[in-house]
Amino acid sequence: MCVVEGSNLQQGMNFRRNPPYSIILMSVRPGAPYSDRIEEDGQILIYEGHDVPKRKGVIDPKLLDQPMHNPSGTLTQNGRFFEAANAYKSGYQAPEKVKVYEKIRNGIWVYNGVFELVDAWLEQSTNRQVFKFKLHLIPDIELDSPTTTELDHTRMIPSEVKLEVWKRDKGRCVACGSETNLHFDHIIPFSKGGTSLKSDNIQLLCAAHNLAKRDKIE
Repeated sequence: MCVVEGSNLQQGMNFRRNPPYSIILMSVRPGAPYSDRIEEDGQILIYEGHDVPKRKGVIDPKLLDQPMHNPSGTLTQNGRFFEAANAYKSGYQAPEKVKVYEKIRNGIWVYNGVFELVDAWLEQSTNRQVFKFKLHLIPDIELDSPTTTELDHTRMIPSEVKLEVWKRDKGRCVACGSETNLHFDHIIPFSKGGTSLKSDNIQLLCAAHNLAKRDKIE
């Protein structure tokens, strides 16, 4: 992930870290720090904003409203994404394009595709306010990255399926055994009726073999 993006991603929300797109890191694993969720057969991501950073005087960030502004008055990452969503909703700009990576286990991040940021709001969570961001998956899109060409995505594969495939394929490309720049590939493409919901139709391929395969049924 960091090699692909050409930078060391230390935070979950990265507004225009690599223009012309932003980057977010998500997780739906049990015990994840934020309540991200996937809806509408893998086409919609509801992403939760981030808490006040741990610092002197902050006993528990989970007891505080998620911040729109930094102490200096500048926008937090929450605020920057929130303003971008509102600018789109008001018709002032096109939706922000966001690349999404998902943590499926410790040290393992997978690419979930490119999304459009289409909405944002504040909602009550226990005794505090949290940000929620709605992102819609864009199929068949490529974005320039420092070191790679992106691959087509039409649906997010459920996290439990990705984890099962990762274990089954031993974290290696099934074609060449490579352990780098891996992608979850539909054996029968989604566009041709293949499912994203069963591990039998998903395999690990390196970028080179995935790009060579594209949407061909072998």
